[in-house]
Parts: sequence; structure tokens; C-alpha cells
Amino acid sequence: MDPDAVKSTLTNLAFGNVIAAAARNYQKEILAQEKAQSSSAFNEEVDLDELMDDPELEKLHADRIASLKKEAEKREALKRKGHGEYREIDEGDFLGEVTGTEKAICHFYHKEFYRCKIMDKHLKALAPRHVDTKFIKLDAENAPFFVAKLGVKTLPCVVLFSKGVAMDRLVGFQDIGGKDDFSTRTLELILIKKGIISEKKDNEGDEDDDYHENSQRTFSGNVTEQLISITTAPQGPMPFLAFSLTLCG
Repeated sequence: MDPDAVKSTLTNLAFGNVIAAAARNYQKEILAQEKAQSSSAFNEEVDLDELMDDPELEKLHADRIASLKKEAEKREALKRKGHGEYREIDEGDFLGEVTGTEKAICHFYHKEFYRCKIMDKHLKALAPRHVDTKFIKLDAENAPFFVAKLGVKTLPCVVLFSKGVAMDRLVGFQDIGGKDDFSTRTLELILIKKGIISEKKDNEGDEDDDYHENSQRTFSGNVTEQLISITTAPQGPMPFLAFSLTLCG
């Protein structure tokens, strides 16, 4: 046998053994990685199962569900009392409306006053967003008794009630910069500051299109405040009001 041929054959066999050994090592590494991944996934599943069975987590979940249910029931109860919408009431219903709830906002208005219409638009947008507070409006011309009792002399006049007691008010647009082109958000922030409504989270009330539209809408015009002067008739069981319009300079 040719010595060179034998040497070449032995060399080829040695190289083949090296390749085979490397292939076996690579296969072992792959199997080890798969086993480690499988073990990690199993541990994660076990940990998740243990977490789901955690009594403290179950209690937190149950408390959250109960809280959401209670809040929903509260909102429905308030809506049955007239919350969640901006409504017009009569003078005869006034006391029951403001004393029958924790917080109420009443807009004394005149149907011909432009600024009262501006206030209407903003309050209508805020009412469904702040269900905890009742939003109502009362025609001042048809409510002489309470106009006199509350000393309403400038329209629009938004009176804020807490447990039936008038705690504050917005007279004309004095607290809103004295201009007509304020946004719903501006009015909302003022009412929040006065404590009659609460700040909402970003995801609360987002379905209310009127709120978002009026938050960016501006009103044109330069209408001055309109005043009502009140005179009380000397006769009769109930005072009546004679309205005369005056323009502020």
C-alpha cells in the first residue's frame, strides 16, 4: 500500500471525526437551550397561576368591581334626580330642585339676553360631564320671588348651591374675563375652583361632543352686560318685577 495514500486516508478520517464531534456539541447546545426555554416558560406559567390564586389580588379585584358598581349605581340615582342634563325649571320647582341634592348650579336668565344664550351653551356642555352636580336654569322674568330673595340684579347670574344654600355666584361675565369668547373649559375651571364641580380625569366624559366643541368654539360680538332693575309692587301676596334693560358703559 502506498504510504501517501494511507496518510491521506488517516487525515480524512481524523477531520471527519472532528466535524462529527462539533456537530454533536452543537446539537447538545441546541437541546440545552430548548430545555432552558421550556423550563422558563413553565416557571412563568406556574408563577402566573400562583399570582391568580393570590387572595390579596382577588380581594383587590373584587373591591375594584364593587367600587365600579357602586359608582354606576350612584350615577343612575343622580340621573333619576335630574342630574346629567341641563334642564329648565319653573319657580314652583326651584326649592325642591336645589334642596334635594348635594350640589346644584342654577342659571337665572332672560330669553332675550345674548350673554345668557352664551352661558346656556357652556352649561349644557358641562352638565353630562359633571353628573355629581345638578345643572338647571330659571327664567328670571318668571321667577320674581326668588330673584328678589337672592338679590339677582345682573343677568346672566349663575348661583351655586351646596345642600340648598347659595354659597357663591357668577355675576355677568365678570369672573370670566368680561368677554364673550371664553371656552367651556374656562368656565369649567372657574366652577372647579369654586368647589361646585370636580376635576375630571382625561378619559372621563370624552364621549361628550358638546363639551369638546364648545371648549374650542368662540363667540363673536361685543355685547355689554344687561341689567335688570327691580321694583316691587305694593299690593298682592307675591312681589312682581318690572324689567328694564340697561347697558353698562
